[in-house]
Amino acid sequence: MIGIRRAFNAYLDKLNLITILLPYSHYAGHADSFSLWIDGQKMSDLPIKNVMSFKQFKKFECALPINPVFGLTYEVHDSNGEKTDLQIGSVIRTPEFDDLFYYNGQDLGVTYSETKSTFKIWSPTATMVKLKLMDPHGIERPNVECVRSEKGIWIVELDENLEGYLYSYLICINLVWKEAVDPYAVALSTNGEMGVIVDLKKTFVDFPVLPPLPSTLDSIIYEAHIRDISIHADSGINNKGKYLGLTEGGTRTVLGNATGLDYLVDLGITHLELLPFNDFGGVDEGKPDSQYNWGYNPIHFNAPEGSYATNPSDPYSRIIELKRMIATLQNKGIRVIMDVVYNHVYVRETSNLEHIVPGYYFRHDVHGMPSNGTGVGNDIASERLMVRKFIIDSIKFWMKEYNVNGFRFDLMGILDIETMNEVRKMVDTIDHEALLLGEGWDLNTPIPAEQKASIKNAKMMPRIAQFNDWFRDSIKGSTFNLHDRGYIHGNNHKIENVMRSIVGSVDFNGKSGLFQFPSQSINYVESHDNHTLWDRIHLNNPIEDDEIKRRRHSLATSLVVLSQGIPFLHAGQEFFRTKNGVENSYKSPDSINVLDWLRCHENSSNVEFIKGLITIRKAHGAFRLPSAPLIQKHVSFLQGPGAAILYQLTNVKEYGPWRNILVCYNPLLESIEIQFPIKGLWKVICEKGKSGVEFLRDIETSTTMIDPISVTIFVQE
Repeated sequence: MIGIRRAFNAYLDKLNLITILLPYSHYAGHADSFSLWIDGQKMSDLPIKNVMSFKQFKKFECALPINPVFGLTYEVHDSNGEKTDLQIGSVIRTPEFDDLFYYNGQDLGVTYSETKSTFKIWSPTATMVKLKLMDPHGIERPNVECVRSEKGIWIVELDENLEGYLYSYLICINLVWKEAVDPYAVALSTNGEMGVIVDLKKTFVDFPVLPPLPSTLDSIIYEAHIRDISIHADSGINNKGKYLGLTEGGTRTVLGNATGLDYLVDLGITHLELLPFNDFGGVDEGKPDSQYNWGYNPIHFNAPEGSYATNPSDPYSRIIELKRMIATLQNKGIRVIMDVVYNHVYVRETSNLEHIVPGYYFRHDVHGMPSNGTGVGNDIASERLMVRKFIIDSIKFWMKEYNVNGFRFDLMGILDIETMNEVRKMVDTIDHEALLLGEGWDLNTPIPAEQKASIKNAKMMPRIAQFNDWFRDSIKGSTFNLHDRGYIHGNNHKIENVMRSIVGSVDFNGKSGLFQFPSQSINYVESHDNHTLWDRIHLNNPIEDDEIKRRRHSLATSLVVLSQGIPFLHAGQEFFRTKNGVENSYKSPDSINVLDWLRCHENSSNVEFIKGLITIRKAHGAFRLPSAPLIQKHVSFLQGPGAAILYQLTNVKEYGPWRNILVCYNPLLESIEIQFPIKGLWKVICEKGKSGVEFLRDIETSTTMIDPISVTIFVQE
């Protein structure tokens, strides 16, 4: 029943408080008393504790002397002889409600077997729940009433084989019926209109056992969008824009250059971070080529997106093909990080979560209005017990069912510290080597600042990494101010920040850092968000020669790869990816977002240079020191001429093949002369666009020249 007309409204706002709103059109907003009724019987008087007058109504706060039973429909009667139903109000956002209805079972969703399926959904404020079933041919069956159980769980057991059946729930709350898809659904019909009952045993894929990852600092993360990486006309990939595109080996451009899977393996990355591949809005799965979206519009959190599947109408297709993609990457030694969006939903008003327990899953401000720290109309209330449980259960599902190796939390600053630490704790029970990283931006959401999983509170989440915007902005300039130019443009005022960034943004030389451990710092200068680095450099100085722009770009990437912490590269960064100046390409066409394999060929020399830097990082643990004391012990800086920085790693033979390492960054337009800090023979492993573990030349003099806008690396054996 939609659009119920009520003479007045009554809300259960606390377990012992009812709020009543009498409009002035109702007996001039006057009532002497109120009482609570059920099934025609008076249960209790409702003593008036407070009365407030507003422009259009009068507000009465009444004590509730009895404990309300959820799942029943109460009435509130006034002294004028009028009555209304008692609606569930803000009581759902109280700690008492959380304590009363927290359910710790691991069986929410559908438990399937060939002889029986059990359905369980958490909807404690519902007065009735029905299961809607449709057979695989689209024929709807009579609805089945669910039985209310403990902790607000509604249950149905059907003794038959329901494989392939579509299902959803009809839920009655506050006398209004809404339809919702099970938030724990693991399979979906096209565009996620209904959940689908599947036998996950039939989706089995043999995932490999990966070699150990001794430290998260051994990671080199490469961020990509599933569609972008294969959609180029000359990618040589058959399954363009699909999960299966990343299962194809031997793909080449017409010029013979590796693409897709082979390219990633050759580049030397350890982790592929993929933009969201759980079900999202913004793309019609029935016409997946007609729209584009990054995927930050989450609708169903535990089922794969259908637009990347070869047959979105087959619920098994997306599951099996996604598993094959992950297994293929892992067989090549590449771990998979899933970009997850637990901070908001696509549209709150139509969200399944909102239909199942209205008002519970989302934060509200002091006026009772939905908060909007995310900027998309809603903030997930991760601090509530069943929301936290949902997030943890979801992460566990992706790890156990899809063998995902890590998670990147979009807008992690919306989430709370306790939830993130509980996620880390659970993840460790499955895979202690799994990476957790997130965007710890401090956003305007109504939880105390000290509870936010923000970068300011990073030291309270020691095994969760944060995107280091200080690193990013120090090197390329402020993301939000084009007039602020970073270190790669030769600015002296960024030197101190860059040196602090190079050491992993930890405590160093008596100065406090952002992080307790370097493994908490995700070092990056470019991601899917905002301008690509190439476009940003061009905007800073459009008339500058392209060769100078390439040098600046390469210098920035070298700082990412060679600094303490975890390096993060955006797909195509190594060949100067451009989006033609589009800053926010979340729904731009393929022509803007495509990973251009011809541009990769044109800039193959820089690709080889970055590969060489990756090889150097992997070869020597001095670039991956695990603690602030070890960084303090082995790292020092020598400031060269102008804005040049000399990054020195001394007495580090125990970590790799070289005893001493000297990295020279010169952001200036002219060559500079440096003096070696330690006497003896130095060998060059990086200069003039060449890099790797092979020696390029020897230097026996006490000084040498460094090229303009470059990185040069010297080592002593």
